Amino acid sequence: MIGKLQKKTYSFVLIFTMIFSLIAPFQEHVSKAAETITVAEAIANNSGTATVEGYIVGITNNGPKYQHSGPFSVATNIAIADSANETDVKKILPVQLPNNWIRTELNLVEHPENLGKKIQITGNLEAYFTAPGLKSPTGYSFGEVTEPTKVQAVTANPGGGTVVIGTKVALHTATEEAAIYFTVDGSVPTTSSTRYTEPIEINDPVTIKALAVKAGLENSEVAVFNYVIQHGVIRIHDIQGAGHFSPFADQNVADVEGIVTKVVDGSNFYMQDLQPDDDPNTSEGILVYKKSHGVKVGDVVKVSGQVKEWVLDGYAEKLQTDLPVTEINATRIVVTASNQPLPEPVIIGVDRIMPLEVIDNDGLTIFDPEEDGIDFFESLEGMLVQVNNPKVVAPQKYGEVIVVPENIPVNTTAGGLRISETDFNPERITIDIGDNKFIAKMGDHFQGSIQGVVSYGFSNYKILSDRAALPPLIEGANEREVTSIIPDEDQLTIASYNVENFSTKTDDGKVARLAEAIVTNLKQPDIVGLTEVQDNDGPTDSGTTDASQSAAKLIAKIEALGGPKYTYTDIAPEDKVDGGQPGGNIRVGFLYNEERVSLVPGTKGTATQAVGYEKGKLTLNPGRIDPNNPAFKSSRKPLAAQFEFNGESVIVVANHFNSKGGDLPLFGKVQPPVLNSEVQRMQIAAIVNNFVKDVQAKDPNANIVLLGDFNDFEFSNPLKALKGQELTNMIEKVPAEERYSYNYQGNAQVLDHILVSNNLADLTEVDIVHINSGFMEEHGRASDHDPVLIQTALKEPAKQEEPKYDQVYDLVGYKAKKLVIGPGNALIIMDKTSTITEGIWLKKSAVLKGEGLKKTRVVISSAQKGAIVDLTGTEVQEVFIEKDKIAEIRGAENVKAWSVDKKADTSHIKFTNSKGEEIPSPFASKVNEAAFDQAS
Repeated sequence: MIGKLQKKTYSFVLIFTMIFSLIAPFQEHVSKAAETITVAEAIANNSGTATVEGYIVGITNNGPKYQHSGPFSVATNIAIADSANETDVKKILPVQLPNNWIRTELNLVEHPENLGKKIQITGNLEAYFTAPGLKSPTGYSFGEVTEPTKVQAVTANPGGGTVVIGTKVALHTATEEAAIYFTVDGSVPTTSSTRYTEPIEINDPVTIKALAVKAGLENSEVAVFNYVIQHGVIRIHDIQGAGHFSPFADQNVADVEGIVTKVVDGSNFYMQDLQPDDDPNTSEGILVYKKSHGVKVGDVVKVSGQVKEWVLDGYAEKLQTDLPVTEINATRIVVTASNQPLPEPVIIGVDRIMPLEVIDNDGLTIFDPEEDGIDFFESLEGMLVQVNNPKVVAPQKYGEVIVVPENIPVNTTAGGLRISETDFNPERITIDIGDNKFIAKMGDHFQGSIQGVVSYGFSNYKILSDRAALPPLIEGANEREVTSIIPDEDQLTIASYNVENFSTKTDDGKVARLAEAIVTNLKQPDIVGLTEVQDNDGPTDSGTTDASQSAAKLIAKIEALGGPKYTYTDIAPEDKVDGGQPGGNIRVGFLYNEERVSLVPGTKGTATQAVGYEKGKLTLNPGRIDPNNPAFKSSRKPLAAQFEFNGESVIVVANHFNSKGGDLPLFGKVQPPVLNSEVQRMQIAAIVNNFVKDVQAKDPNANIVLLGDFNDFEFSNPLKALKGQELTNMIEKVPAEERYSYNYQGNAQVLDHILVSNNLADLTEVDIVHINSGFMEEHGRASDHDPVLIQTALKEPAKQEEPKYDQVYDLVGYKAKKLVIGPGNALIIMDKTSTITEGIWLKKSAVLKGEGLKKTRVVISSAQKGAIVDLTGTEVQEVFIEKDKIAEIRGAENVKAWSVDKKADTSHIKFTNSKGEEIPSPFASKVNEAAFDQAS
């Protein structure tokens, strides 16, 4: 399954960027595009590649909102417009600056002089910051140098907000040799106002208005900067507040004190208050941003700057999905002491008890860390925390280990955390150690405590820690499984396996692990439904779609390891139509062992032909289900194939529903998360279910199996819709503690399912074979999914002969005080309109049916030794055992109340349920029997 792009592959990109940066300055920066368009034209037709001409008017950090005056803190983009003084967001084009020479030369952080310059820049016209934009620029040139007609506006540092008494404000204009005039009394400045010569000291609340003037140019616009005096000391918990957003956001603060607890890099560090308050809802830690800050852990610092709610590392859509982190964008840092002891960490699960079920239940409207997991972690944002003897609940990935404290229970036999319909495990803790070579699997644990600082990134809260500081890791007992299903000559085995982008390009190690799993762990299933088989040249975008060579590579390895020589069948998709890795053309297909099963003769379908079912056979074999339906856009089409086993036919449908990409994150800023991708899966589920209904309408006894990666959970709406009334999801028969096939962000879950037609359900057993999802490659993992296996007996339902009765009592509207049934082998049918006030007395064997028994007492007064009373499928108000010659009571689970004569011995009576399975006697103990004693 193609999930989110790996977030920590930047090292290669960085190396490439460094190499390219050595070459790039010697390249010509001017675009070679044939024509230049205006910003307005670029906004109106935001597609394709073009060279756009405009003026640099600022930057954006929360589009589409723009900052038009410095100082600037964002180097990753600029904004351009057709006018140098444009402020209308609808007329501004945000421009991405990639991490190369273009960013180095154009960004306004290092080159504020670029503000107002005319530029021509070439790149891709596409959405950026949710607005029409320009991305991936390849070249630029500044417009002809002409004398500007207007003086650039005045900027201030600091640029307004809360300041401490004595703060000095510096004014600046980008227009060289321009004079600045200002006022502090609210009046509009003119050339008669005070001329700026040195920084302005702020000792009271004040509004500075400033004007820049130069002979021969039009005066600048009047700039306005409001300053408020900070009264008293502002502490970190004041800034953090009791909530997800700071009450000081976008305000300047001064001399905020804390001790440095974690240095992230040369521009970012965390500090924590040494004078905490008594409110556990307000965090005592905060992120500080300042380039070349120069501080180290243990420094006590005073920080001045602007409070920001800043979205850190994340996926492309992070501004729409992720929570921000509160930070101080520092203008000044003063170190007042060094090498000081750090505050004691908060021990999660001991000092603060974390929620175990609820992530959020109020749409972020109530801040309740004791109840909501998302609020719990926010209340610790930026703080030093500790996790005691953490238990690992998922394999290490992206340099992150997901754990729970030692006193928090896990719920799978292997030591993981399985989701349920109402619980997505808010207690998961992501430890970011920055080492993707660290080896850990589900079920391991650390012998000792882990400390770190609470941060957020890629849609999750996490604890920033250090690989070198980790305590010893103790390997758990979790081992890769071999299926518990024992092959049987007369029973059919079918597996579902997502082989994760398998092709001829797959490395030999993975090929061997996949083949070994099929041969050994799955015990050589008769049919294997595969998902994510790529074409013959894998991700190479060559136009080829055939996958026969890819399949042959796996088949050969299976045979080499002692397995059968499988045959492969699929239908190649249209090129680049079914989604997945670009160029890979993933599809579903089947391996089958021709020594055990055969593909029913028929015509193989094409990518666009729809399969049907007529006269007991698929019209195409194999064939795709409704492949032209728009519900399958950019997704795989289900493949139906009809096989024969021991003279019986079975239709197997391989599926790979659209991914969950596009669903909002569990710990995101939108609560509850919106499941955008579910809409398409609901449509696909309905199509496949309708196919099943059509087959069953034409053959009620048809054997049908659906398998594959359905990209959703057993309790989800799509799986419920797929199952309908026609199918049984065998996954639901797997014990809860074993019910998972995939692991995402520490949540064990089922994405891979096998559903069978109801006529097969009681004849089928199932096993999820845990060999991948809880492990790393170092442990033998071959895919990101565990395979699922079923074994079933294909046979026509036995025709049951209608039982013959010596006497039939069909009671309709029957009214009596007492009814005594004397003949043996009697059938009593009592409808709901009948009433027998004292009950029915049975003297011999009898079968009872009908809704009237819900309000009727049945007295077993058998004079016939070995009598059998059958209540299968019938609810009975009460059964009173008066005489104990009765041998068996069937359907005993349907009796609402029991009583027994004190002279009757019930110890020899056999009690069975409606399936014929023996169940405990309701009179299992003397205590119970005494409670049932009743005089005759």
